[in-house]
Parts: sequence; structure tokens; C-alpha cells
Amino acid sequence: MHFLRNLIILFLICIAIKINLCVPTIPSSLKTLPIDGHFDFKQVHHAAKDFGNRYSFLPSAVLHPKSASDIATTVKHIWEMGPGSHLTVAARGHGHSLQGQAQAHRGVVINMESLQGPKMKVHTGNFPYVDVSGSELWINILHETLKHGLAPKSWTDYLHLTVGGTLSNAGISGQAFRHGPQISNVRQLEVVTGKGEVVNCSEKQNSDLFYSVLGGLGQFGIITRARISLEPAPKMVKWIRVLYTDFATFAKDQEMLISGESTFDYIEGFVIINRTGLLNNWRSSFNSNDSAQASHFKSDGRTLFCLELAKYFNPEEMAIVNQVSQLDFLTLPTIKLLIKFHHLHIFFSF
Repeated sequence: MHFLRNLIILFLICIAIKINLCVPTIPSSLKTLPIDGHFDFKQVHHAAKDFGNRYSFLPSAVLHPKSASDIATTVKHIWEMGPGSHLTVAARGHGHSLQGQAQAHRGVVINMESLQGPKMKVHTGNFPYVDVSGSELWINILHETLKHGLAPKSWTDYLHLTVGGTLSNAGISGQAFRHGPQISNVRQLEVVTGKGEVVNCSEKQNSDLFYSVLGGLGQFGIITRARISLEPAPKMVKWIRVLYTDFATFAKDQEMLISGESTFDYIEGFVIINRTGLLNNWRSSFNSNDSAQASHFKSDGRTLFCLELAKYFNPEEMAIVNQVSQLDFLTLPTIKLLIKFHHLHIFFSF
């Protein structure tokens, strides 16, 4: 019995060795791919982290592509390996995902920041748009489009994010109530599909793919290029913050402003907890010459609700905007706190 057991163990070891010799390892097969970029099999730890800090999955390799073709070649190779490889792929921009979406456990993470392509191009006219790489940051798009007096219609609050990353989610901020999220302002996409094909899609061309990829969390394809709708950029903005202690009043006022036809261009609400004397340091919310205003509101440790509002305009419209803004706030039934108006150049407003 002892001899028979050892014989079986030896037989199983031989089978395992044979399988390992016949089937190349995943990194070895990736090394043979004809790409202009490169794979990194050692420096992969950074790709096992994201903004959420909740998950950490170490990939087998990180692809640093130079073109959409590099991404397509890699994805096609993994597709042809079949489900038996258990190899997954994830596109990573700036890694601001919260649930590990930009990670691939023992798979391949595509570093979208390495993606190169045709230079960003702004198209003016009656229906302006910008043609841009999926790896481009929104802050760079703002810089470039403002040179033409234009800007995207909808933003995210933080602009150091990639186009492909936010379009794979939704892209929501205070303009969404008027223009919809960023995914509602896209004219065309270039996408690498799950089979490794590079496909152009829009509302009329390959529309199923177009609507699946937008907000699809990277599960239907990888966005490598996009055409984003633009609008004329105003030169100034009136920026207002209003603080509340009562949630019902806060919500009622926000709904009323959103439902109005000509109130503000940016409306966003959020919750804060004042634990560090936040209010007394909010020079944007209080008149610094009137300390009694700031000290009147006792709020340390309390939950507060804030409406952040903005009205876009040009210098010649300043008098009208001041009048309209005051009328808007006269309609709010129970504004709890103090407001200070600021005139900022649109370039620095958000």
C-alpha cells in the first residue's frame, strides 16, 4: 500500500509537470504580443489600489499602451485564450474607483495614462465639440476649449480625472440637472470591445454598444476616444453657498431651484459636519467685516446641509444677474444663514 501510494503521487507530479511544460504561463504569452507599448510584470503593486482603499487585488501584469491597437491586441489575445484562462482585464485611468473596478486579480490592468493618440482637437461651429483621447484629463480639456471660448456642458467636481473613466461611470455634478451627466453629452466614441475589436459608435452607429459603454463601468468595452459636446463659455460666474440646519427645508429649496426654468446654471447639495470651526473659516459664506454674523450660528459638531449655486454670465449682464439672483432667493422660504456673493473668472470658478 505504501508503494502504491507513492506511485500515485509520482504519477500526479508528472502530469502537473507535463501540463506546465505544454501550456505557457500567462506572462510568457503576453510577452510575445506585437505591441508598441510594453507590459510590466514586476512593478504592478500600484495597480492593486484605488481611491476607495477597500479592495487590493494584485494583477499579473500592467499594460502600458501607446495606442488603441495595443489595447485591442491584448484584449483579443485574452479573448482567444478562452474562459479557461480565468484572465480578466481592467482599464485604469487615475484609479478613482471605489469598488475595485480598476483592478484585475491575477489579470491585466491597462494603464490608460500611457495611451497616446491624435492630439486633442476642438471643432467650432453651430454644434461645437472636442475630439479627445480617453486618457485625457478634464482639466486639460477645459484649458484647451477655453482658448476657443468654449467649454463642456457637464462636469465632475474634480477635474483631474480621465475622460474614459468618468464616461464609464456617469460624470455627475451641479450642471447635471440642466444638461444631464457627462454621458448625456457625448457625440461619438471609439471603443475596444471585449473581443478586441476597435469600433466607432454613436447614437446612430452601433448604438447598442454606444449606450452600453456609457455608464457601463467598463464591462462592455474600453473607451479610447470620445467626442464631447461643447457650449459657449461665459466669462464670469456668481457663486453662492447657503447653509441649513434643517434637511426638509434644504431639500425643498433645492427641488424648487432645480425645477425652475431660469434660476441657476449649477445647483448642488451636500452634507457637512462642522467639527473644526468650519463655519468661522468660511470666508466665502460670511462677511469678514461682520464677525457677529459668523459667531451667531452655533454649530460645532452639528450636521449641516449646504446648497452650492452658480449663475454664469458675461460682464455686460451683471446688473440683470444681480437682480435675478436676489429675486430667486426671495422665493426661498426659510434661508437659515448668510450669503456672500463672489465674482470670479470662469477659469477659476470650480
